[in-house]
Parts: sequence; C-alpha cells; structure tokens
Amino acid sequence: MWLIVPVKNFATAKQRLSLCLSPGERSHLYEAMLEDVLECVQQVPTLDEIALVTLDPKAMKIAAKYGARVMRESANRSHSEAIRFGIDQLLKNRVETMFTLPGDVPLVTAAEVNALIDAHANQTAFTIAPSRDRKGSNAVMCSPPDIIPLQFGSDSFYPHLEQVRRIGIEPTIVSLPGISLDIDTPADLELFLARRSHTRTRAFLENNGIAARISVEQIQDTGKSPREI
Repeated sequence: MWLIVPVKNFATAKQRLSLCLSPGERSHLYEAMLEDVLECVQQVPTLDEIALVTLDPKAMKIAAKYGARVMRESANRSHSEAIRFGIDQLLKNRVETMFTLPGDVPLVTAAEVNALIDAHANQTAFTIAPSRDRKGSNAVMCSPPDIIPLQFGSDSFYPHLEQVRRIGIEPTIVSLPGISLDIDTPADLELFLARRSHTRTRAFLENNGIAARISVEQIQDTGKSPREI
C-alpha cells in the first residue's frame, strides 16, 4: 500500500485564506500542515511507501526529511491530476492499493490512518473519509489504485460513492474528526484553533500572533465576547 500526498506550490498555496493571511503566512502555514501530516503517517508501519506528488523544491526537501519518495510532476497540476499522475506511477510499480491524503489535515492521527486501513478490504475495495461537511473526499483508499476515475473538489464525496456503486462495489465510509478538517477557509482555521493540539500548525499560528489575531477578528465579526463564542 502506497500513500500519495499531492503538494501544490508553496508560493501560491491556500488562496482562500488570503482574507486573513498574507502570502508568506499562507506558505508557512502550508509547510507546517504538511509536516504534521508526514510526521503522522511516518508512524504507520503498514504503509509500504509515502510519496509526494509535487514540483515544489521546498516540498521535495520536506519529503527527504521524512524519508518520503518524490513523484516529480512536469507541471503544477490540480489535486485530481496530481492523484492521477501518482496512480499511473503505482500501476507501473504493480502496487495493489493506493491511499491518498491531502497535506492540509494537521489534526490527522496515526490511529485514524490505522482505522482507515483496518476498514479497507484486502481485495477489490473502495474506502473513503469525507470532509467535515460531507461534501469533499479527504482520504481515499482504492484497491486496485484505478478502481474508478477520481475527481476531487468541494463536492466530490457523493459522486465518488455513486461511481463505485455503479460498478457493483459498496464503498466503506469512515468519518474521522482529524482527517475531516482540511484547512482551506477562515472558518476552517477558526475550527482548527478551537481544538487543542500539539501540532506544528498550531505552534506556527500561535508563535506568529495569527491565532490571537483571528480570535479578535472573530469577536469583532460576531459581536460576542470570547466566553460566548
């Protein structure tokens, strides 16, 4: 089983957070989240390989730090295209199971990853962990890797379920609180900060004053005191 983590260019990461974070802050946030994810999956011995699909030099250095393989893209592809590129590499290596996880779920734990693996059947199977709104597909496990054409986005969860059922396979759905929270928007950031965690992501947000700044902005937007939020 190989884990594929698609990683976009750091310089243009997390555009939807531009209302509350500067370009430099977004880049460093993405770096911290990716390290949290890689540190977590390093603790899962059943993963034969961890591979980053990327073109970004900084991401490649981080991959080396955690002993992850790099699948170098020829262009900065979309999430879906990056996964398809990764799947092609897995098929060439005769890998039987593909597991994909985004690099922006800093609350993921080894226990959650193991829960997904335990829920996945050994043969032809499809296992999925949805986003918190049950619209996105935050983690997907496929045996074989190309069991269906994967198309990620903010409304991909139910289409993936329909595709799998169409070929006569009942998907396994595993809802997990850490994996469900991918940080894309200011609202996601607020939800992340509302949960205590010992992560690089939280340390970055607190050490750079971003956590305090977002809390103040939230109070101003809602008109409520910290105790009421």
